Amino acid sequence: MGISEKVAYLKGLAEGLNVDESTKEGKLLLAIVDVLNDMAEEFADIEDEIVDLEDGLDAVSDDLNDVEEFLYETSDDEDEEEDDEDDDDEYFVTTCPECEEEVIFDESVLEDGEVICPNCGAKLEFDLSDLANATAKDDEEDED
Repeated sequence: MGISEKVAYLKGLAEGLNVDESTKEGKLLLAIVDVLNDMAEEFADIEDEIVDLEDGLDAVSDDLNDVEEFLYETSDDEDEEEDDEDDDDEYFVTTCPECEEEVIFDESVLEDGEVICPNCGAKLEFDLSDLANATAKDDEEDED
């Protein structure tokens, strides 16, 4: 039995007992029953609003799930593409002798034989003949 039904039962009891409205006690009891009735109606309205809020929240949650699936699916695809691109490009890291900061550059800069430090502007030069000799020695060691 819900609150509304209980209040209706109390109203019926008050009417069945023939509570006299002219006495102080009768006025009090009938006023209490009226307040309980108003409260029961408010509770029913609040319950209806909660159901509406739950439905709205479920809809927002479903929409959010759709957005997350789209974003993660797109993000995964982009990550795979970036991984493929990263595999194609080779990057190198060196330390600038002037500012002692790391400098990152790709193979095309290495082929030029020099790079400008983005931190301090110092010109870093590379001798590729040493690199070619070291690579040839590594290849020979791998064959043995």
